[in-house]
Amino acid sequence: MGNRFITSAEVRLFREDLAARERSAHTIRRYVRDVAAYARFLGGREAAAEETGLFKRRLLEEGYKPSSVNTILESLFAFFKFMGWADCRTQRLVIQRDAYCPEDRELTRPDYEALLGAARRRDKLILGTICSTGIRVSELRFFTLEAVKSREVLVTCKRKTRRIMVPDDLGRELERYAGERGIASGVIFRGRRGQPLSRGRVWAIMKTLAARAGVRLAKAFPHNLRKLFARTFYNASRDVVKLADVLGHSSIETTRIYTKSSGAEHRRLVNALGLAPRLDCPAKKPSRARRGRKGKWAKK
Repeated sequence: MGNRFITSAEVRLFREDLAARERSAHTIRRYVRDVAAYARFLGGREAAAEETGLFKRRLLEEGYKPSSVNTILESLFAFFKFMGWADCRTQRLVIQRDAYCPEDRELTRPDYEALLGAARRRDKLILGTICSTGIRVSELRFFTLEAVKSREVLVTCKRKTRRIMVPDDLGRELERYAGERGIASGVIFRGRRGQPLSRGRVWAIMKTLAARAGVRLAKAFPHNLRKLFARTFYNASRDVVKLADVLGHSSIETTRIYTKSSGAEHRRLVNALGLAPRLDCPAKKPSRARRGRKGKWAKK
């Protein structure tokens, strides 16, 4: 079987392999962080399927959500594949898919409007660009002035390329904003030093706006804008295949997660079914003849 000790050299090679395969910086950090946590758990022991199972159990005991545990396992499985240690894998947790989005984390249209109302011009355009096109926050850097003028943005992510249509209203606003900022070409949303705006900065902007607008902080993260776009697009088109192409998903099963109805919408639906019993009316007493047949009051 060979030695299965996790060393810093192996983790470094794994990081370099992820970068060579054009995984995002966020994904690389997450994978490396999770592998390092597993190595600390091993405490010098060799990696093995039994150890991975114990690590999974430890995470649950520490209060990790099942979905978070599966995300960590995904990182480990990628490392095991890189190392040729397929027999160190263990089973993922089986999680039944929710029928609807939990309301405490679902960004609704009114929430989105409230965030826009609390935002300055630049921040409003950042949120509007993500929500009206369905891009990932990391894909904002592909919105150059040249691409916006053509109303088509070519996005390359995870070794896949797709075209994003820019709504005319958004395109005009972005062109006007670029002119006001003296941006003659290149990326529109920039940091202070001219570099593309970072993912972390957009997160911070949304949290600030949520606090200002009275929107629940747990709802205020960029990926929720992408999900709001997905639900709105699907409700308008009812075409999950087209939506998968727009979002850049390889699997329709992934896209289905994005199209789940909101908790409020699901509640309206089940309430409209009218299947709940009416308990406000007193029950009718059975007739004497009926009671007699049951034998309770029947004459002897």
